Amino acid sequence: MLKRIYDWIDERLGVTPIWRDIADHEVPAHVNPATKMSAFIYCFGGLTFLIIVTQILSGMFLAMYYVPDIHNAYSSVKYITDQVLLGKIARGMHFWGASLVLIMMFLHMLRVFFTGAYKAPRELNWVVGVLIFAVMLFFGFTGYLLPWDQKAYWATSVGAQIADSVPFIGGSIKALLIGGNALGAMTLTRFFAIHVFFLPAALLILLALHFVMIRKQGIAGPM
Repeated sequence: MLKRIYDWIDERLGVTPIWRDIADHEVPAHVNPATKMSAFIYCFGGLTFLIIVTQILSGMFLAMYYVPDIHNAYSSVKYITDQVLLGKIARGMHFWGASLVLIMMFLHMLRVFFTGAYKAPRELNWVVGVLIFAVMLFFGFTGYLLPWDQKAYWATSVGAQIADSVPFIGGSIKALLIGGNALGAMTLTRFFAIHVFFLPAALLILLALHFVMIRKQGIAGPM
């Protein structure tokens, strides 16, 4: 059934040549764990992308129930956890995935650094990777406030004070983040908008650039 649907679409849109051009290419022996186990370190990037996909899917699920205002945010998170079917699992995946993706991304960057894969002609891709890491850190910072509990409130308050300590522009950064002089309804709205609109858009653009450059430049050779 699915094959017939795919064939029907493929006959009209010619999708097979497109995905083959994107995904169907030979994997070099030095990055293939089936050839040697040490090549597993080259899989950290792919595992990071897999976790990012689960973060996006679980985040979309949570967004269907989350209410981004200070009166209902905490109760909506509690509703997701206690009453929504599979809500506790989805929230757990999103919560632990936020830490796991940073760990995997850090390991991936260590592999790139110590194998010299950041050198010419891949310097720009290294810069894009660092920007992706920064975006993921900001994902964690903005997402931490969304449950709007005591821990989230005071942790974000500390983060705002750190931003305020930046020379010359710290006050502007803090005002831009929290939307006023103190954390409140505007802060939660801004963090939610940044978390579900601005950061995903930036992440998808950077990931597209990352993959295009990987495809064009190929995977770096062995150490």
